[in-house]
Amino acid sequence: MDAPASPAALEPTLLDSLIRIAPSISPHANAIDNLERLSGGATQEIWRFVVIGPNGRDSKILRRARQGAKVGETGIGLEMEAELVAAAAAAGVPVPRVDYVLRPADGLGRGYVMNCIDGETLGGRIVKSEKFAAARQTLASDCGTILAQIHAVDPARFAWLDRRSPVQLVDQWLAVYRAGSVVRPVFELAFRWLASHVPADPDRPALVHGDFRNGNLMIGPEGVRAVLDWELAHIGDPMEDLGWLCVNSWRFGCIDRPVGGFGRQEDLFDAYERQSGRRVNRTAIRWWEIFGTIRWGAICAGGLANFRLADPTIERAMIARRASETEIDLLRLLSD
Repeated sequence: MDAPASPAALEPTLLDSLIRIAPSISPHANAIDNLERLSGGATQEIWRFVVIGPNGRDSKILRRARQGAKVGETGIGLEMEAELVAAAAAAGVPVPRVDYVLRPADGLGRGYVMNCIDGETLGGRIVKSEKFAAARQTLASDCGTILAQIHAVDPARFAWLDRRSPVQLVDQWLAVYRAGSVVRPVFELAFRWLASHVPADPDRPALVHGDFRNGNLMIGPEGVRAVLDWELAHIGDPMEDLGWLCVNSWRFGCIDRPVGGFGRQEDLFDAYERQSGRRVNRTAIRWWEIFGTIRWGAICAGGLANFRLADPTIERAMIARRASETEIDLLRLLSD
């Protein structure tokens, strides 16, 4: 997990509220210990704590909207996110177990509690550390299998999820980009290319994770332990998830390994096709990789205004400066 934030970030009222609902989190629990806020989490608060009961100590994670109330404009909502995580678990996807969904009476705002799974989420370490050398041999295949399991979840169960066509998504992110104050010719070129090469709608729309990438996977020396951060899930083209995983920003410097900085596309695609029975559309995946790159670029570019006005955090500043990296990636992709 990420390193804990400073003790000054702790909230006594949060601790009191967690103590009060401890029996709902874990049967017969009677105390809470070691509450700490973890760094990271650009859109949500992440807290780690221990529940204490007759059977001993059990580590938990609270994923909560900022200050218990602020919810991102593009997120599905934490209650719905918890429901999706539970459905994914039933489909065989490695995810944390959801133990409790917060209620208004709890006084904690919006969020949910899950079991704590140890491992590494920092992409740079995953692609470079010797500790994960064995895992990297099969990570691309593992991701193909896991994505197939996610896409096998019946989308009809989640009628409340957003459904947007590729054309609508291009328009959405073009508007996000143009809301900023900086004109970027490379972005303009990429948006025009996307609009003129829109892929056909999928035969079978699927549950799309929306942010399946290196950095949102909990990794151990043996491989993937959990898929995290479901807040951008929606119904759409399953090729979107595969393209997003291949975006260069998630390779953390290992650009010769197009799948997350740790693997080959052939391994990802072969495992996906074996598990899903769907045929991988490589042309559509390239479109989604370019779309994913401009989507991340628009997010980065917009981070400057967010940093200056609403979210003056180090994470936001670091994200804002990466817009230029996506311009380089787009030039490379569009020249192929």
